[in-house]
Amino acid sequence: MPRPVLPKVITANALIEGDVVYMTAKGVWSRCLSDAEIIDDEADAQIRLLDASAQSGDVVGVYLLDVKAGPNGAEPVHFREAFRRTGPSNYLHGKQEGLGHV
Repeated sequence: MPRPVLPKVITANALIEGDVVYMTAKGVWSRCLSDAEIIDDEADAQIRLLDASAQSGDVVGVYLLDVKAGPNGAEPVHFREAFRRTGPSNYLHGKQEGLGHV
């Protein structure tokens, strides 16, 4: 039996800062997963992935991320992605500076 197709978002790392970024419906990158466009159609996801991959001057490591709908938008399905979006874990910097719970 085939696995069900999960909704996806496009993610990458910002080329200069290295932050995790997500593609919005307007085709711009955001550092907030809640801003990401949730793509339900596999073919559309592949086309959007090609478009995002062409932005090599802005991002690196572009790929599709499985998500589920949450109260504030997309939420990662896998622990790795939940951990990845908080930023590097060695000390507080970047996204973590403003968060007291991380």
